[in-house]
Amino acid sequence: MNEQALALDAITKTYNQGKPNEVQVLRGASLTLDRGEVVALVAPSGAGKSTLLHIAGLLDTPDSGAVLIDGADMTRLGDRKRTATRRGQVGFIYQFHHLLPEFSALENIVLPQLANAVAARTAETRALELLDRVGIAARASHRPAALSGGEQQRVAFCRALANNPSLLLADEPTGNLDPETSDQVFATLMSLVRETGLSALIATHNIELARRMDRIVRLDSGQIVPA
Repeated sequence: MNEQALALDAITKTYNQGKPNEVQVLRGASLTLDRGEVVALVAPSGAGKSTLLHIAGLLDTPDSGAVLIDGADMTRLGDRKRTATRRGQVGFIYQFHHLLPEFSALENIVLPQLANAVAARTAETRALELLDRVGIAARASHRPAALSGGEQQRVAFCRALANNPSLLLADEPTGNLDPETSDQVFATLMSLVRETGLSALIATHNIELARRMDRIVRLDSGQIVPA
């Protein structure tokens, strides 16, 4: 088994290529993430954190460079195999939970499993187990609008982990919460990550949260540098 859960090699990304207002967001960004390692990614707004995470999570493609997940070069795969890898091996958490409002907390966690060909009963058992692990199993039947901000983000954590990914990517996962709730929810996330042995790359503005991770890197002028 490859010792690196994620490797980004000389990633470049430019928007509006060839136009007067083109913006080169990533300029040869490189990063490796070992198995079980939790790395904080810090940078000011607009520096390209979200772009980097979207490329790492196979939601976007780089102009050049390579993305390796579990040692396999994703840039060499077709769309179908990239989609299968994203569903099965990558979990993604956003600043805003993006839960489906018409479905319950339980259903929001079940649906990605069904999309990954998991049997309905197995998916429900897994969803309830995850909700119990983050302390809101009693809220399983509630829709997002009936949940607090912290509860909604906990459901989003569970959804990201539903398919047992090996890699977790999070883009300001507590940035939309008040400081006290943010601290509680982040502690829940870190507990989940440590229990499952996940590798995680977590973007955050909060340096105190960043210091609770294994390592901090910074995105500076389109490149990854030690913090």
